[in-house]
Amino acid sequence: MLFAPDTVETLEFTVALANTHPLASRSGSDELTTIGDLDAILARFRYSGRIDHDEAERAQVALTRQRLRKIWDLGRDGAVTEVNAMLAEAGALPQLTRHDDSGWHWHATAADAPLAERMRVEVALALADVIRMDAMDRLRTCDAPDCSGVLVDLSRNGSKRYCSVRCGNRMNMVAFRERAADDVPAVDELTHGRTGGTVSMGFRADGA
Repeated sequence: MLFAPDTVETLEFTVALANTHPLASRSGSDELTTIGDLDAILARFRYSGRIDHDEAERAQVALTRQRLRKIWDLGRDGAVTEVNAMLAEAGALPQLTRHDDSGWHWHATAADAPLAERMRVEVALALADVIRMDAMDRLRTCDAPDCSGVLVDLSRNGSKRYCSVRCGNRMNMVAFRERAADDVPAVDELTHGRTGGTVSMGFRADGA
């Protein structure tokens, strides 16, 4: 699946932010409860412009996280409504820009706009690409039954099923154990017979 580099980066950021939720995080707890938690995300995904590093900003980003997670449950038309709403609320005016060592990419709000608002607008622009390419099926929830993580499948064949290697490995182990358990009755029947006695293989003493 081919998207522009800034779209890919924003989609990956969206997944990372969404999966700080306690039902999706590696720790099983909310990983966006402190300013330090937010700083950790910003260390991975660079945001230029205003960053307040305060509790009000963290709280607004947490609300944005919840809003973005809901988009994974929407169809294409529902996602259009939400994307348009996020752009309209911010009075977004998309413009191409570049700074530091980045290539040309979209900005649509002022650099001094609140961080959570800029996040929503950048995600909306990335999702607009997904919608226009009719690729909403690449936005999925994790196949692991006890995980609510979200993922974006950027693979060529669209085969990604789990939100993380951890979930993939865990579910592979579950499948392995289930296959091993299914093999046990067959072994028992061969060794002991259906009634628990020893099975005679029918060989004669002369080897026939």
